[in-house]
Amino acid sequence: MAQVEASSSPRIPTVVDKQPSMEEPSSVLVTPCDPWPRPYFLGNGLRRVAPYHFTYNTYCKQRWRGRELLDVFSSEFRDRPLEYYKDAIERGAVVVNGKQVPTPNHIVKNGDVISHTLHRHEPPVTALPIAVLHEDDDMIVINKPAGVPVHPAGRYNYNSVIEIMRAERGHAWNPLPCNRLDRLTSGVMFIGKNPKAAEKLSLQIQGRTVRKEYLARVKGEFPDGEVVCDMPILQISPKLGLNRVRANGKAARTVFKKLAYYPDTSKNQLSETGYSIVRCLPVTGRTHQLRVHLQFLGHPIANDPIYANRRVWGSSLGANDGDGLQDTDEDIITRLSRMGKSEVADAVAYHDEMVDEYNKKKAEKMSGELCDVCQTPLYTDPGLQELTLWLHSLRYEDAGGSWSYVSPLPTWALPPDGAEGPTEVGGMEDLVMAVKEVNLEIT
Repeated sequence: MAQVEASSSPRIPTVVDKQPSMEEPSSVLVTPCDPWPRPYFLGNGLRRVAPYHFTYNTYCKQRWRGRELLDVFSSEFRDRPLEYYKDAIERGAVVVNGKQVPTPNHIVKNGDVISHTLHRHEPPVTALPIAVLHEDDDMIVINKPAGVPVHPAGRYNYNSVIEIMRAERGHAWNPLPCNRLDRLTSGVMFIGKNPKAAEKLSLQIQGRTVRKEYLARVKGEFPDGEVVCDMPILQISPKLGLNRVRANGKAARTVFKKLAYYPDTSKNQLSETGYSIVRCLPVTGRTHQLRVHLQFLGHPIANDPIYANRRVWGSSLGANDGDGLQDTDEDIITRLSRMGKSEVADAVAYHDEMVDEYNKKKAEKMSGELCDVCQTPLYTDPGLQELTLWLHSLRYEDAGGSWSYVSPLPTWALPPDGAEGPTEVGGMEDLVMAVKEVNLEIT
């Protein structure tokens, strides 16, 4: 369910703006929705947001008409227990048309505006700064840290690239992202300073005249030379955002080339066979394309919580399984859907013997404590493995050669202590040549 912030700030539109104005909220509804300055504070390498009250407004949807208010919340908003919503309605934290309702069994009607004020707790993100690689009158090129979402979404609001940059540059400043990276992915991003510049670059990216190069840290020793993966990708679970190589999927092409290989020196019989740093040139732009293709090639991203998880994919991790012969899609979806924050099911828990070591790591899960203000169950801080995916947007460049931006290598791609290896990456000519040699059009 999409909900919209009820804000006194003119820069944040709401669905209410396009509907008949609702009555002034009664005194039961608390609506401080746009705290400034942002309530950030730093600690233990994390950027935190002090809990704050926040109000969501939404108009009654067709499927809600004639239903009880508590029933709507219990079925549509399942991030909190039923008891919370019943109490919130009774004490006026949930109101209809700005007024407290007499009972949680209140019937919702067409045109009703439902408002929910809650004490919002955002997850912490890394305290690493958003580094600026280039800036001019129209555009800012940044090196996005891993673990920070680009836009406010879900449990994240002020802990997002958009809001962090706004906090640094002023309340009225409106950053306009031209490309997007997943929350756990780091690297090059473009932030437009004005709509015209943002639209121009966005159209250029959509027009497929921009080349992108990524770095990944993968399991095992990746093959030498240029490796082209031309396997179609199918979304097998929209709900879980899960994708897989399938013959009936959408065409997907990636060129890979090993940058370095670092063998394991721990002499631990349970350890993996070292890892490789791999350059990735996505020729197409499918969801999770690099993660899925690397998994299919037998070299998944080493800390990928989904595609390198043996609890989900089994011992083979889905390598070369383009027909679902090893595990059906239903098997994979069922296993993934069972995973929870309190279950030892992350990518590092490959072997039973490693579970104890995993449990020593800090993982984001329920702490058993409650908020003093709202009695919301609190999470522990996320561990490093929940803030970083070893996938980095290294370079963006115009196919015509008019501009190119490259970021420094992330720390996980640098040679480990005591080893020699590359600390920077050359141009993309060899990867582009590999595309041309197999007659693949960059799309």
